[in-house]
Amino acid sequence: MTELPDLQLNKNSAAAQLTPSARRVQLAVLTSFAETGRPPARTELLRLAGDLGTDPAAALAELADRDVVAFDAHGEIRAAYPFSPTPTAIRVTWGGGPTVYAMCAVDALGMSAMLGRPVTITATEPDDDRVVTVEVDGDRAAWTPDTAVVFAGTTGDACCPSVDRTCSTINFFTTHEAARRWAHRHPDVTGSLLDQPEALACGITEFGALLRVAP
Repeated sequence: MTELPDLQLNKNSAAAQLTPSARRVQLAVLTSFAETGRPPARTELLRLAGDLGTDPAAALAELADRDVVAFDAHGEIRAAYPFSPTPTAIRVTWGGGPTVYAMCAVDALGMSAMLGRPVTITATEPDDDRVVTVEVDGDRAAWTPDTAVVFAGTTGDACCPSVDRTCSTINFFTTHEAARRWAHRHPDVTGSLLDQPEALACGITEFGALLRVAP
């Protein structure tokens, strides 16, 4: 298999480096999104961390330092990769589940493997209203239109959280040419085109194991 591009998301490796208590808090956050479509409030996160016998402030700081969860100035969740607490251009649904929103295209493509169920991704191109739909079941996906691609872009300092560096610039496009036109209009964004197998593989690599509990 061709080596996948390094998108510098590092969510799978970052989660593996969390302390057990912080990892359990991350799992609780992801489970809340998967079950309700919403994140737990900060008060609930602090209570949960305390119930796990860890210093709540330290656990949340660790999640932020590893960039697996991002918080706003009030301490509320603004990103819990792959989930967004606010609507984005990338909506993900599945049978019997809530509607959730992905932080970026790669995040969305990893959700089926992470959740262990088929999902439907409905996305609009940035700066346009053209729609891309992807039916994903683990490592299989059907794309509409069949010319769709992902542009994986980045902007800003590599030390910034992903929410500020890459999330708004990793998007679905209906064609290679549409992605190239968008990139040309945004010279501050650097990145590359991912074909469908590459984009799906990146999503699975980054997010497929995030809800697995270590033995």
